[in-house]
Amino acid sequence: MTDTVKVARVKPLLQEIDYPVSRTAAATAFDGFTLVLADGEANLGDLIDSAGRETFESADDLTTELNNVMPIEAVGEPGQSDGDA
Repeated sequence: MTDTVKVARVKPLLQEIDYPVSRTAAATAFDGFTLVLADGEANLGDLIDSAGRETFESADDLTTELNNVMPIEAVGEPGQSDGDA
C-alpha cells in the first residue's frame, strides 16, 4: 500500500529527510508515495527522479524542482481560471 499526499502538503513530507541529498536517494525515499495532482496522480519518487538536478540542498530546493517537472495542469484546481482570460 502506498501513502498519498496532496501537492499543497508535499513540502512537510520532503522535510523528513536529511539534506543535502542526491536525486537517486530522494527518489528512493519517496518511491512509496502517490502525489495527488489536480488532474490525476503521480509517483513522487518518479517525479523526483525526472528532476534535472543531481543534488538537492534543502526541502525548498526539492520543492522547486518538483514544481518544474510537474505539468502546469497538475497544480491548479480543475476549471479554475489563471487570470489570463
